[in-house]
Amino acid sequence: MNKTAIITGASSGFGLLATVELARNGFSVIATMRNLQSKDTIIKLCKQEAITSKISFLQLDVTDQKSINHFASQLSQIPSVDILINNAGFAFGGFCEETSISEYNEQFDTNFFGLIRVTQAVLPYIRKQQSGKIINISSISGKIGFPGLSPYVASKHALEGWSECLRLEVKPFGIDVALIEPGSFQTNIWTKGKRIAENSLLDKSPYSFYMKAIEKELESGKENYGNPQDVARLIVDLCSRKALTKLRYPIGKGVKLSLFLKNIFPWKVWERIFYKRLNIGGNGFDN
Repeated sequence: MNKTAIITGASSGFGLLATVELARNGFSVIATMRNLQSKDTIIKLCKQEAITSKISFLQLDVTDQKSINHFASQLSQIPSVDILINNAGFAFGGFCEETSISEYNEQFDTNFFGLIRVTQAVLPYIRKQQSGKIINISSISGKIGFPGLSPYVASKHALEGWSECLRLEVKPFGIDVALIEPGSFQTNIWTKGKRIAENSLLDKSPYSFYMKAIEKELESGKENYGNPQDVARLIVDLCSRKALTKLRYPIGKGVKLSLFLKNIFPWKVWERIFYKRLNIGGNGFDN
C-alpha cells in the first residue's frame, strides 16, 4: 500500500487506536501530538506486532501557529502525503448564558481553527499530487444540539459546514473530504478530555439542576457507549477506499436513528424527547 497518513491528536482515544490500526494495515503513519512523551503508549502497542517502523512521530500543537509552521517545514521531507486525518480535539461543556467568550474561543481554537490551520498546512502537498483524502473527525454533536454542551456542539457544527465547503472546493483536484460522526464511545473525551465552563460549575448557577441531570444521563449511559476500535476501523476503511462517495459517515449505537428522527420530527416533538429523557419539566414546556 505504502500510503502516508498524517493524524492529529494521536496520543489518546480515536487517534491512538487509528494510528495503530493504520500501521497494522500497511500505512505509513505520521502521528502528531502536543507532547511527544505521550508516544510511549503507541510504541508499546506496536512493538507487540512489530509495526513500530510504520510510525513516525512529530510534535504538533494545533493551537500554536509557530508549531504549525515548524510542522509544515518538515512535510517537504516526506515523499508523499496521501491522507490527513484531523482528529485533535476536546469537549468543553457549559450553558450558553454562562460560558464566557474566552471559553468559547478556547474550544474553537482547538476543534475548529486548529483543524483549519493543519489543513491549510497540509493541503498544498496533497493538491500537488492531484489525489488524496482529508478525513475530519466530527461528532453527532455536529448535527444535533445538546443542552449544557454549547461550546463543543457549536465547534462541531462549524466543522460540518466548513467541511462541506472544503469538499466542493478540492474535489476537482482529485481530493475527497469526509466527516466521521461518532456518537458516544468509550474514550476519555468525557472524562480526562472534558472541561466545564467555570460559571456552570457553581452551585448558585440557575442551571445547576440541568447540569446534574446531564451528568446523571452521561453516567447511566456509559455501559451502552460503543467500542472506539470500531471508529478506528472505519478510519482505516475510508483511508483504504479508492474514492469516498459520501461526505458524512455517522457511527455508533442509535446515531443513524437519532439523525433520521430529528429530520422527520417537528421541533416541538423533538424538544419533548430531550426533556423527557432528562426528566426535566418547567415553565413553558407545555406551550
